[in-house]
Amino acid sequence: MKHRVREKIFGFTLVELMIVIVVIGILAAVGYPSYREYVVRSKRSDGKAALLQAQLAQEKYRANCPQYATTITPGYPISPATFSCSDLKINLPNNSPNGHYTIAISGTPNNTTYKFTATPSDFTDTKCNVFAVNQDGKTTSASQTTDADVQECWGK
Repeated sequence: MKHRVREKIFGFTLVELMIVIVVIGILAAVGYPSYREYVVRSKRSDGKAALLQAQLAQEKYRANCPQYATTITPGYPISPATFSCSDLKINLPNNSPNGHYTIAISGTPNNTTYKFTATPSDFTDTKCNVFAVNQDGKTTSASQTTDADVQECWGK
């Protein structure tokens, strides 16, 4: 009677290793776009927060002066008692709180209208791009054409 000695083989075969690499590749292909979308959405919230801060500063200015401010002076909001209505400026940072957007006044504000825009400064947002808000609180997005598209950009 012959006794066969079985050798124990440790390790992975090349086929097993290739299967693991393919599975990791599929997971990465599915997960990376979702991750990128999450990062862009989080940056959008930074731009929206800056626009709402600018809108609040503009309304504070208008409550104390006969018209809206026409320019932004880089700085932080000041109390209404420390500014002059004759200079038509509001002190606001030019960038959003985390620096992902540049804030500007669009057009020429007057005693009844204004529009603020937030433009991405350190990333590309092909879906929503430039955000805007006006004196009525109407929110828009430059690359969106329907209300549903705007709601998708502003709602998330």
